[in-house]
Amino acid sequence: MLGYELTISTIILCLVFVAGSFNILVIIWSQQDVWYIVLWPLFILFFIGCLAETARVPFDLPEAESELVAGYNVEYSSITFAFFFLAEYGNIIVSSNLLLSLFMGGYLVFSNVFIM
Repeated sequence: MLGYELTISTIILCLVFVAGSFNILVIIWSQQDVWYIVLWPLFILFFIGCLAETARVPFDLPEAESELVAGYNVEYSSITFAFFFLAEYGNIIVSSNLLLSLFMGGYLVFSNVFIM
């Protein structure tokens, strides 16, 4: 799993160098003219890294959810199981927000639509 975080953090570091700041607002505002999605190889690698980090298909092989006994499904029950899946889906939301903020202009997407 270390490889996924290494790839994601290297891509974020490349975007920090392009924007010239570690501040997420500066990174978003530097995309006023052109989104960083034009750096499409970085975008694709970041997207794949986020899929792998959140254990979505096709990176969900270690869990084997189709089997009758699937590890954490047997060990945890009720509220613990619910918290486990809330954390998993929270990770998906955070990854989606990072993808939007770092490559597609963040909240400027909606402001540019209404200005035009």
